[in-house]
This record gives sequence, C-alpha cells and structure tokens, in this order.
Amino acid sequence: MLGLRLYMAQRLSAMVMGPLVLGHLAVMVYAIQGGLSSAEILARTQGSVAWFLFYGGFVLAVSIHAAIGLRVILHETTGLRGLALELFTWVMGLGLLIMGARAVAAVTVL
Repeated sequence: MLGLRLYMAQRLSAMVMGPLVLGHLAVMVYAIQGGLSSAEILARTQGSVAWFLFYGGFVLAVSIHAAIGLRVILHETTGLRGLALELFTWVMGLGLLIMGARAVAAVTVL
C-alpha cells in the first residue's frame, strides 16, 4: 500500500512540475532576451505573492519527487529497507524543501 502511495505521489508531483518547468524556462528566456540584470529581476520578484506561490509550489513538487526517486534508487542499488530507508527519504525530502524554501525566500520576500 505504501508503494502505491509513493508511486502516486511521485507521478502527481511530476504532473505539477511539468508546467512549472515550462513556465520557469519561459521566464528565463524572457529575462535573458530582455537583457535584465540580476538587480532588475530581483526588483520584479521581491514582494510578489505570485512568484512566491509559483516557485514555492515548484520547490514543494521537486522535493517530493526527488526524495521518492532517490528512495527507489537507494533501495534498488543497496537493498536498504525499513526504518533506514524511511529516514533517508524524510531527511532528503526535508533537506531539499528547506534549501529550496530558502532560495524562494531570497528572491521573493523583501
């Protein structure tokens, strides 16, 4: 049952990430072609609830997706299971979430 839940969580996170990746790439192309400097980009993103939600959702989806993927890789390559595998998954997921949240806060929060 847990395997099915993890499978579904990874697939749903991929569905969320798909459009967000495309949106991020579109924003990058716009910024590069527009010749925006880092300061100009930050001026547009800081204090923006929309950018906070966009990139916050991106970070959440990536954290879930990557933690589950790394769990599968670790299990398949080392045979690790049980509590150690659970702890690895949670530590990786939370670590990615914290690092991503710090990055989102740096570019969106005043």
